[in-house]
Amino acid sequence: MKKIIETKNAPKAIGPYSQAILINNTLYCSGQIAINPKTGTLVNDSIKNETFMVMKNIGEILSAAKMNYSNIVKATIFLKDINQYNEINNIYSKFFTTNKPAREAIEVSRLPKDANIEISVIAVK
Repeated sequence: MKKIIETKNAPKAIGPYSQAILINNTLYCSGQIAINPKTGTLVNDSIKNETFMVMKNIGEILSAAKMNYSNIVKATIFLKDINQYNEINNIYSKFFTTNKPAREAIEVSRLPKDANIEISVIAVK
């Protein structure tokens, strides 16, 4: 059974999609950018703060599905500048002390709202 997961604690979808879909105990989380859900503004003063906001938004969606970061089995990181890879990893790694998910990081030319990073995840209960 397919269930749409939505929370006010993460940014509202900026297009015709859901924050996440839960089906057969697997959560497919749409790509998240660093929109502060309280203000609706993009956090982009530094790649570290931007990455932290993205991960926090993912955490809120996981929580709405009664999951946490340890449930993530796959992550995809889209970044505008591969030279920021180490800074992104520094923040990202703080959310995964154990049970690190499979992952890829892909440099792209542009992201929604001109964000510098977008992360999507798949999690399993």
